[in-house]
Amino acid sequence: MTTESQKTEVQFKSVAKSFGNVKVLHDLSLDIADGEFVVLLGPSGCGKTTLLRMTAGLESISSGDIFIGDKRVNEVHPRDRNIAMVFQNYALYPTMTVFDNIAFSLEVKKLAKEDIRKKVEEAAAILSLTDYLARYPKELSGGQRQRVAMGRAMVRDAEVFLFDEPLSNLDAKLRAHMRVEIRLLHERLNATTIYVTHDQIEAMTMADKIVLMRDGNIEQIGTPDEVYDRPSNIYVADFIGTPSMNFLPGEVLNEKGVCSFATHGIAIPIRPNASLPPGQKLIAGIRPNDVQLSDNGPIKAILELAESTGAETQLHTRIETTGFVTLAPRGTKVAPGEPLSFEVPAGKIHLFDAATQQRIN
Repeated sequence: MTTESQKTEVQFKSVAKSFGNVKVLHDLSLDIADGEFVVLLGPSGCGKTTLLRMTAGLESISSGDIFIGDKRVNEVHPRDRNIAMVFQNYALYPTMTVFDNIAFSLEVKKLAKEDIRKKVEEAAAILSLTDYLARYPKELSGGQRQRVAMGRAMVRDAEVFLFDEPLSNLDAKLRAHMRVEIRLLHERLNATTIYVTHDQIEAMTMADKIVLMRDGNIEQIGTPDEVYDRPSNIYVADFIGTPSMNFLPGEVLNEKGVCSFATHGIAIPIRPNASLPPGQKLIAGIRPNDVQLSDNGPIKAILELAESTGAETQLHTRIETTGFVTLAPRGTKVAPGEPLSFEVPAGKIHLFDAATQQRIN
């Protein structure tokens, strides 16, 4: 298994990638610390998998440098980078048993049979696969096959673990279970890990650090709490959080030194110490879970649909022409067409410049 001395940092220095005339990564710089679990997050086509494959050596680098530890690996062959990769499709050998699948890379290295057995059995015990070592992949569930792929990566004693959307083919319940297993595995091995996903729930629940990407660029780097509480722009604010953040266009009102946000004929108080020029065009971001039903709240809306999720009720409302989603306690009794009033604590309103869509601090 991975040891303390094998941990290493990964550095990307002005890394870019082009396919012909199409540039898919734009001068990215990123530092990943020893033992850190970093999630590359973003929609399809944002460049996250390309960056992971460049780290593994499966894609060439157009410009810039990648370092694993203190070694520049741009021209280093994948087998010599001491990385282990877990793929979305498991990539298991169907004619080999679970034991032989996990042991394959060790046999290629011509390790002693007793050493191979010891490593495979240790990995199998950690991943709850001991009772399945004699089975073939076709006899396993999707989650068990993914654990076999993880075991094959574990026994390599790699410096860096790379995960390429490993849970995409699993059902929702199994994905939740495997999220926990992968994170517990990381805590046990304490290995540097880079994990690619488009699922913000995976990123929020697993990452030490999230790298949110769009169109080959990095939009924000931070802990899950940082990207949730202080999104750097509207793109980040919209991507992180379920249900998605509400956005209301408007402008600053400043009367007698008190700042508020005017939208759709209503005024929503901003933080008491806010100092913004009157008339400045803004977009206010409000998370559904920060909104509360109130008899005299400043936000006036008409209910369109009340959607029960079991633990709570999602209220889909409309403020004039703008949709506005809020969360209410389970059992809240409201009817479509009913006028509702809401309030939100001033400190929970996220302000973005209407022109640049960047956060206003």
